[in-house]
Amino acid sequence: MAKKSKKSPSPLPPPPPPPAGDVGDDLVDDLWAELDDRNGDASVKREASVVLQQVTMVQAQQSAGKKDSKARFKAREARKAAALADKFAPNDADADARLQEEIKNEKRIMEQVCDDYGLELHEINPDGHCLFSAIADQLALLGLLPANAANFATTRLAAAQYMYSHEDDFLPFLPSIEGEDGAGATSSGLMTHQQFSSYCATIRDTGAWGGEPEIQALSRAYKIPIFVVQAEKPHIVPHMPPAVTAEMGDPNVVRISYHRRMYGLGEHYNSLRPKASRMHRAVDSVKAAFT
Repeated sequence: MAKKSKKSPSPLPPPPPPPAGDVGDDLVDDLWAELDDRNGDASVKREASVVLQQVTMVQAQQSAGKKDSKARFKAREARKAAALADKFAPNDADADARLQEEIKNEKRIMEQVCDDYGLELHEINPDGHCLFSAIADQLALLGLLPANAANFATTRLAAAQYMYSHEDDFLPFLPSIEGEDGAGATSSGLMTHQQFSSYCATIRDTGAWGGEPEIQALSRAYKIPIFVVQAEKPHIVPHMPPAVTAEMGDPNVVRISYHRRMYGLGEHYNSLRPKASRMHRAVDSVKAAFT
C-alpha cells in the first residue's frame, strides 16, 4: 500500500483589509518616532505622548467589540500610549531621577557585556520593525542573508511563515482577545486558529512589534542561536533551535540587544556587531562553520 505523503500546511492567508474609519495610522507612526528620538525635546515629547494617547484611544474605540489581531493590537497600543502619557507627565522630579538612573544602569550593563565579548552596538532605526531589522542585520553579517534581502520585510515573512506552520508550538504563548487582553477577563484563553492566522499575517505585513515568540521562530527558521542582551537578569538570554547548543562568544550566532530605558519609547532592539578588529576573523569562522 502506498504511503501517504504528509500534507503541507496551507499558505499564510493575506491580512484582512483595514476597517473603515481607522484614523491617524500615519500620525501614530510619526508620534512613536518622535518619542523614540533620544535627542528630542522633553516638552515636545510630552505633547506627542498626549496626542498619541488621544489618537490610540479613538482607534481602540473604533475596534471595540472586534476580536481580530488588529483590534488586539490597537488595544495594546492605547494602553501603552496611556502609560507613556503618565511617564512624560510634568513635575515629577523623583520619577525623572529614577528614570535617569535606570538609563545609566542599562547603558553600563550593555557596555560591559559588549566589552566582554568584543562587540559594539549598531543602532537600528526605531520604527516598530527594530527586532526584525536587528536580526536581519545579524543574518547578513553571518552570510545567511544577501545584502539586498537583509531587511525587516524578509525576517517578518520568515517569522510569520514559521509560526503559521508550527501553530501548536506558539499558540500557548499568544493569549486571545477573550483571555488576558479582554475587558474583565478571568482566564488566559488561547487564540482560535483564525485569530492565530490573523496574528501571523499582522506580524508579516504591519509594523506590529515582535517579541519572544518571533525571536524563537526566527532562531528555528534560520537554524541559528539568537542571544539577547538586556539590563535585567539574566543579562544574556539564549534562544536555541532544536538540537543546537552554542555560547554567546561563538562566531556563528546572532547577538542583539534589548533596551527598555535607553530610548524614549522604552522597548527597542539593536544589533551587536563584532568590533572592527574582530570582524574579519569572525567572518572566516562563520564561513567555515557553514561549509
